[in-house]
Amino acid sequence: MTPIPQLRASRRAVLLAAGGLLVGCTRKPQVDEVHLRLATGPAGAVYRRIGGAIAEHISEHVPGATVTTVPSRASTDNIRMLRAGEAQLGLTSLDVLITTDGSAPEGLSAICRLYDSHLHLVVMADSGIVEFADLAGRRVSLGAHDSGTEFTSARVLQLARMKADRRFLSQADSATSLRDGAIDAMFSLTGVPTPAITELALRHLVRMIPLEKQADALGRFYPGPYAPATIPATAYANVPATRTVAVPNVLLVRNDLRDDLVYAITDTIFRHTGTIASGSREDGEAVPEAWQINVRTAISTATIPLHPGAAAWFRDRKR
Repeated sequence: MTPIPQLRASRRAVLLAAGGLLVGCTRKPQVDEVHLRLATGPAGAVYRRIGGAIAEHISEHVPGATVTTVPSRASTDNIRMLRAGEAQLGLTSLDVLITTDGSAPEGLSAICRLYDSHLHLVVMADSGIVEFADLAGRRVSLGAHDSGTEFTSARVLQLARMKADRRFLSQADSATSLRDGAIDAMFSLTGVPTPAITELALRHLVRMIPLEKQADALGRFYPGPYAPATIPATAYANVPATRTVAVPNVLLVRNDLRDDLVYAITDTIFRHTGTIASGSREDGEAVPEAWQINVRTAISTATIPLHPGAAAWFRDRKR
């Protein structure tokens, strides 16, 4: 793997430049150019949109840094790319990160917790599936291989000893297949609202299957990353509020990135939350999940340690 170029400026100089606060000085500190890759997610996913907005803001506000987004199958795929050096930043759900012994994947740490995803179980309105037990023997998409959706929905089925005809489709392909009758139900672990389901619900009547009991089971067997939650009635057209489970998402980073660089990236994310929520200029779509990013919950990454550069930013924030 080619080593990441390192920042030459002090942490304070980089931070001030990132915030546009260098008083009486028109030049930015001299830094090496840093080209980073941020692993995001598939078409129709919030990861793709929020990742694009974060990448755009880092490129604009961190001196010398350019960030390119990398489409992926989401969480597990992103972790693989990070560990292989194919990406330096990546999005993932917290439950995928936490191993059975509570340790983080080797060589990776967190910049911050971003927002919570909700597990959706969607069927068409005229479906005979009215509760979770009706999934038995049905054609069900568990999301794309190596995605957080696959990881969490597989756990749900395993805990319930549910035998279904499992399919592995991206969010966009799941929505299309559900509409066309090629599958009977789709899981989606994502932010609320998520583009693929929003578009489906605007054009066709759909229903959400409650997952309250499944949320309780996940919390009992895998304490830490899961919490009961509700998809609000305002999220999707003609879909009432639905009980489910929530999982936090974190922004991961390779440990070999220079502390000053990660410090400046962390500062950029929290200084520009509002404009990140407006979405990237290329995509043009708002990312309401970004409004969940705040300093009070950002360090709640369970057993996943913060990168030293991010930890330093949060310590300085308290001074």
